[in-house]
Amino acid sequence: MSEGRCCPSTTKTENSGCHSHEDHHHEKAKRDYILILSTIILATTLAASFGMDFVHITQPHYLHHFTHAALGILGSMWWGVALGIVIIGIMGKIPRDFFTALMGRSDNMGGLWRAVFGGLLLDLCCHGILLVAAKLYERGVSLAQVVTFLVASPWNSVSLTLVLIGLIGLQWTLLYILGSVVIAITAGFILQKLTKAGILPDNPNASDINPDFKAKAEFISLIKSTKITRSGMIDILKSGWNDGKMIIKWLLFGTIIAASLRTFVPADIFGEWLGPTGFGLFMTLVIATIVEICSEGSAPIAGEIVTNANAPGNGFAFLMAGVATDYTEIMAVREFTKSWTIALAIPLITVPQVVLIGWLMNVAAS
Repeated sequence: MSEGRCCPSTTKTENSGCHSHEDHHHEKAKRDYILILSTIILATTLAASFGMDFVHITQPHYLHHFTHAALGILGSMWWGVALGIVIIGIMGKIPRDFFTALMGRSDNMGGLWRAVFGGLLLDLCCHGILLVAAKLYERGVSLAQVVTFLVASPWNSVSLTLVLIGLIGLQWTLLYILGSVVIAITAGFILQKLTKAGILPDNPNASDINPDFKAKAEFISLIKSTKITRSGMIDILKSGWNDGKMIIKWLLFGTIIAASLRTFVPADIFGEWLGPTGFGLFMTLVIATIVEICSEGSAPIAGEIVTNANAPGNGFAFLMAGVATDYTEIMAVREFTKSWTIALAIPLITVPQVVLIGWLMNVAAS
């Protein structure tokens, strides 16, 4: 029997990688309790609310508000998650060399700028972007480039840029984009140095650029050889779902936390504490960290902060902190990197920059 083939009686060895029945049974028995419990809580709560409406029973005040908040959050992010599942399913079918060639070298500024432009141009919400970032990491893109891509995304995508222009004007929108690019590039540069020094672990999936790989020719060949079939589409969706589950569980968990905050914390508190002061900037960071708001929802809120509180720096901090400090993102990064050090390094590197640029914007507007 060949070395790489497993038979029912084999045990796991260092060379063969085969698993025994006991190992296989253990893997099948493993359950993702966060995903299961989050799904049960949301499904039970929504079913109870709709059921009471159906039989004309007055709902408890907290149940009505929790249901409304949860539906609003799920409604704002479902399309991004769905599109993200399709994208990562397709990405799973593309050879790893494509990603290595497109991103370029991971140890120079050119690779970081490519990641920035990818984040700026990809029109996908913050929840879908997490799925794509996880897949990029799995396909071998360096840690510095993945983080740069994440920080540059997604509120300044094409569609939300147009929304922000209408809310706060062209000048502040351009300054917001410039600020996010500065933070993304700086964070990527610092991570490059930290990984090169061995302080942070780089992506274990990374591979060297193949000098014989011609991305354009290979891409044309791939397109010509691709046939769209029903079974192929189903396979893409299954692959995308399997790869995306580790992120989706944290999105559902975050939905529960955010809906609870919206239910039990009065809305006027948020508006009173977000003025153009040091305290207001600090509270903006806290709220953006603990309240799970999709990028489509964060843009109008940032606009309100700018216009009503006259605090453009707080509006910028609200948008950026949702990317840099959001607990859902931190847990998702921990999930696909398998490293708490990496997950916590992102806010440690980005938040001081967000605070500094936000403060400078408030000073400039005063």
